Amino acid sequence: MGILLSSVLLLTSCQSGPPKESGTFREPDLVEISKLDPTIRLDIRYATTNNFLGRPVYRQARAFLQRPAAEALVRAHRNLKTNGYGILLFDGYRPWSVTKIFWDSATDEQRRIEFVANPQKGSRHNRGCAADVSLYELATGKEVQMPSAYDEFSERAFPSYTGGTSESRALRDLLRHAMEAEGFTVYPAEW
Repeated sequence: MGILLSSVLLLTSCQSGPPKESGTFREPDLVEISKLDPTIRLDIRYATTNNFLGRPVYRQARAFLQRPAAEALVRAHRNLKTNGYGILLFDGYRPWSVTKIFWDSATDEQRRIEFVANPQKGSRHNRGCAADVSLYELATGKEVQMPSAYDEFSERAFPSYTGGTSESRALRDLLRHAMEAEGFTVYPAEW
């Protein structure tokens, strides 16, 4: 088992580009979220030092998604407004090179629990169809309290986590339902 694991890690660290995929795919159509709806708040942590790496990996604090995902995110945001909340976006499309940086910087435990994507497979972020989001209060503009912080690699980040306050769990569930209503699915290791 140790030899196989070592071989997988060695192959991953030697990989120099995104995985090759076969099949029929839609034409890429990345759109900037703030151009579709400027009321979606951006907090692009990977353009700052406020992330698990402690250093920026993006040059600009901008967010993109493939058009169908971007339009679904805007619909979820607009639906949440009726409850007094808006979407706070931490990340969307992520270049494969950044996924590789995350993998190479992660601990074995973070890799095992799949808090970071294996660059051999790539991720939904690399394909422009995943968004890391939270909520903000429309009345105050403040980020709400969720059961865990963004980029917190702990059980509190799991969507099934039953700890924390009832209010933080209710807000997590409100966000989840709004996103699922627009076709998104929750990732098992992140609310």
